[in-house]
Order: sequence, then structure tokens, then C-alpha cells
Amino acid sequence: MSRKYKIYNQAYPYFITSTTVNWIDLFTRNVYRDIIIESLGFCRKQKGLLVFAYCIMTNHIHLIVGVRHKRLPDIIRDFKSFTSRALRKEIERNAQESRKKWMLKLMKKQGIAKNSNKDFQLWQHYYHPIQLDSTSIIEQKMDYLHVNPVKAGFVNKPEDYLYSSARNFAGL
Repeated sequence: MSRKYKIYNQAYPYFITSTTVNWIDLFTRNVYRDIIIESLGFCRKQKGLLVFAYCIMTNHIHLIVGVRHKRLPDIIRDFKSFTSRALRKEIERNAQESRKKWMLKLMKKQGIAKNSNKDFQLWQHYYHPIQLDSTSIIEQKMDYLHVNPVKAGFVNKPEDYLYSSARNFAGL
């Protein structure tokens, strides 16, 4: 991992992006996005994760997060590990998933290719944390995160996208 992308000071919030391997469009179904939302909620309540903003796109998630007591890299590691297992289980059991074989094949191929995995990989290893140590950087990353679904053509206004904190900021 580049020195540019490390968490040095946990007193600051961080902008992070986690991407699926091969940019698999996994988060096109609500059931998979709901697993991410539930997992973030668990990390908030049980691990002290502070979630300031989020956006779940089709193949990646953007977060602006901080921590109370634990180390942010440890929480992100646990989040990615848990969601990887939960999403794999959901994909395998979902009889309606038309992309099941293709997705599992790609994830298995990536898992076998990395010595740090057993046989499966959902998330790319790095999440490129960017320290948000000024108001201008916070505003720029918040705007980028919330406008992402608009630029992708999913909605006309950020607050119309269901899986984004833009709705929270708009009072919805």
C-alpha cells in the first residue's frame, strides 16, 4: 500500500472507497445493498464506527468515517471480512440471482490468486483512506460522494438516491 494511502491520525475522519474485485456490479440488488447498510449499523453500534456520509454504488462504496476508540483499519478489515462472507452466502442461496455462477467464478479466481485469502475474494484489498483535515476537503469529498449517483445517471438529485446519506442531509 502506498504511503499516501494510510491512516496516520485517527482523530480525523477519512474518505474511503471499497471496490469489488473486477468491478463486479454486485450492488444492483437491494438485498446486497441492505447487507452493507446493516453491517455499517452493526459497526456503529458495536465497534464505535462513526459514519458521517455514505453512498453505495453498483460496484463500490464511498464512506466518510471516523472512530471513537478502536483503530479504523481494524474496523474496516472486520467490515469487509464480514460483508464478504455475508454477501457470498446471500449470492449462493439466492435462486433468483441470474449472475450467480459468473460472480462466484470471478470471486473465486481472485481469492485463489492471493495468498492472503483462502478461496474467495469480494473486495479489493485497498480502500485508499484520505484524511479529511480541512473544511474544504470535507466539503469536496462530501459533494463527490453524494453527486456520484447523479453523475452515473441513476437520479437527477443526490437526495433521490436511496442508498446514500444525501437523503439524511436533505431531511428524508
